[in-house]
Amino acid sequence: MAVSTAATRGLTHDHIRRALGEISDSNKYAFGDIFIDMLRDMRDELAELDSRLVGYNRRIKTLFRSNEMCQRISRIEGVGPITATALVAAIGDKSCFKNGRQFAAWLGLVPKQHSSGGKARLFGISKRGDRYLRTLLIHGARAVLSRAAGKTDARSQWIGRMRERRHPNVVAVALANKNARIIWSPLSKDQEYRPAHEVSFS
Repeated sequence: MAVSTAATRGLTHDHIRRALGEISDSNKYAFGDIFIDMLRDMRDELAELDSRLVGYNRRIKTLFRSNEMCQRISRIEGVGPITATALVAAIGDKSCFKNGRQFAAWLGLVPKQHSSGGKARLFGISKRGDRYLRTLLIHGARAVLSRAAGKTDARSQWIGRMRERRHPNVVAVALANKNARIIWSPLSKDQEYRPAHEVSFS
């Protein structure tokens, strides 16, 4: 039986697990033994992956709680334990970057530029650097956007102005860029994060 792409988009991992369990343990479906055995193997593999993920998440939380640098940058809205530990683990030699803009460029979060006739034009982000870290920061930025409505702080007001004229995805990337530049300050200078000293949101 063919399943349309649109119908599968709404499926979650929980839906898939339940379906695998129901089909592989039920006699009401006229499937062959080989197919049922394959479904059971898939169900068992998913269960094993779930168990491993629980273990990895536990280790990440332990590392996050014990690392001062992770604690420091997690105070920035849009940066959770997974993003914080991944950034601290990936950066290594902090002297590789002169400033937050270079760090954001390394993550691929700065606009590409093209000059023609003396005019500089901005295009989409460069997408260079670490795709995983960039994705974490953009997901974190989207979470911030979802909670910004009605707030009066400088960041939320900046988000509101951006939303009036730009697509939500563009706003999320712009916020991820600013967060990367903000993150770089406490990482590079071993200082506490101070919201009052954020990159300008004007």
